[in-house]
Amino acid sequence: MAIKPDPTLVDEDNPEWTADDFRRARPAKEVFAELGLSLPRPRGRPRKQHPKVQVTLRLDPELVETYKSGGKGWQTRINDDLRKLAGLGK
Repeated sequence: MAIKPDPTLVDEDNPEWTADDFRRARPAKEVFAELGLSLPRPRGRPRKQHPKVQVTLRLDPELVETYKSGGKGWQTRINDDLRKLAGLGK
C-alpha cells in the first residue's frame, strides 16, 4: 500500500519531479556554460597535494598528557617529533 503525502505538506511551488523532468535534467556545468556563467567556487579548503593520512595509534597516557599539557597543537607536535625521529625533518 503506497503512502499518501500529507496534503498540508505539499509545496505547490515545488512539485515532485516526474520521470520526464529527470530525463530533461542536465548537469549544472552545461547550463551555466550555456548562460555564459562560471560555476561557483567549491566550498571549503582546496585539496592538498599530499594530504595527511588518518590513523589510529595507541600511546601511553603519560605521553599524551605531556603533549596535551603544552596546549593547542599537541597532535602537530607529535607529528613533528615523529618526522624528526624518522629523519624527515620538518
